[in-house]
Amino acid sequence: MSSILVVEDKDSLRRMLADALVAKGHEVEVARNGNSAIEKSKENRYDLVLTDLRLPEMDGLQVLDAVKQNNPETQVIVMTAYGTVETAVEAMRKGAYDFLTKPFDPDHLSVLIDRALENRRLLAENSLLRQELADKIGYNRIIGGSPAMLEVERLVKKVASSETTVLFLGESGTGKELFAAGVHYLSMRREKPYITINCAAIPRELLENELFGSEQGAFTSSHKLKLGKFEIADGGTVFLDEIGDLDMSIQAKLLRFLQEKTFERLGGTKQISVNVRVIAATNVDLKDAIVEKRFREDLYYRLSVFPINVPPLRDRREDVTKLAEYFVQKYCTEMSKPVKKLSAEALKLMDRYHWPGNVRELENTVERAVILCEGRYINPEHLAIRVRTDDEIRLRDGAGLKEVGQHAQMIAERAAIIRVLSETRGNKRKTAEILKIDYTTLFEKLKRYEIENGRH
Repeated sequence: MSSILVVEDKDSLRRMLADALVAKGHEVEVARNGNSAIEKSKENRYDLVLTDLRLPEMDGLQVLDAVKQNNPETQVIVMTAYGTVETAVEAMRKGAYDFLTKPFDPDHLSVLIDRALENRRLLAENSLLRQELADKIGYNRIIGGSPAMLEVERLVKKVASSETTVLFLGESGTGKELFAAGVHYLSMRREKPYITINCAAIPRELLENELFGSEQGAFTSSHKLKLGKFEIADGGTVFLDEIGDLDMSIQAKLLRFLQEKTFERLGGTKQISVNVRVIAATNVDLKDAIVEKRFREDLYYRLSVFPINVPPLRDRREDVTKLAEYFVQKYCTEMSKPVKKLSAEALKLMDRYHWPGNVRELENTVERAVILCEGRYINPEHLAIRVRTDDEIRLRDGAGLKEVGQHAQMIAERAAIIRVLSETRGNKRKTAEILKIDYTTLFEKLKRYEIENGRH
């Protein structure tokens, strides 16, 4: 049962609205004016407030401000017989769920209320998830402790308190989106909206509308004003994932927004100013994309004020076991299964595997293994990975060109290290000098490629 406050000075309309909502199973209270509504909102946490715009003593926008201040998750629908686009925009920017012009269709109002209440439910869930995420990415319990990931953690903490634009670089599945969320939830903007957009998942003709919004009638299917994500996120953060796939025409508009913090809605001429921090991520080599004329160089420099490289899982193999054990516990809990353990053979196989899909592939592999495993131990046969020999780092079937290149590089590196170690009769310091790498890097590669004094 949802709690709703109806704020309307006309007795007949107030009674009609209250009776209709009670008939639908809602718990309803009423207020005749703005002052009464504000006092009630201080005493009760309503799921939704339905308020007229023109009220005695104060208007509906003042009621909206006060309700949102008392309880930000309460949904507010503003009604008026004197609606204008400017008033509607002002109400939406103040946090109203929607703006309804009188006279209205009761069925339309009912649908609108249902949607607003569903949005309220999602906000409540998201609030809990945000708290869980804030705890997790507050680094009270970071999963894995490799030097590479600890360095990423250090950089995230350092940049979070600033207003700097951040660019996360790294392969798909490395966890860039998790660290991007970390920047937001460790910043002063943590109580404001955090909105993510996958630039590769939305068609170009729709993405501009999603980001910047549109005026009513801006195009054929534009029947009402639409606020873009930058406008909705005012005061908060927008995370642009897969920024390397952004269309060139939208890149120009994004560059202008980053420079001036202003934009125009599609079909509009008014300059809209917002205070939004932008975080971006990509698995594309943007410098190559610039050379190929697929990405603007000026936008690259605007985005990469503070670049952070998130390393692939194969470069932090010491984290594989910790991550795998964490995912085993997670999925056993979710599936209500007794907690299982990874056998020594399974751990050895996972340690040797290349993990081209990074942490995402590791998580999917463990989830599948938990489903398949009926006993206490997860064994190699439960894992959807195969390493064909004990002496080679194998490439998975269907690998892309980038992965083929990485595989070829690893084979070449291994062969070169073995050759030089043989020439120097196992002198590691001399080997590092000849290969023009530091001593620590050589030791990491010796361990990764399982090389001992030129023998393998």
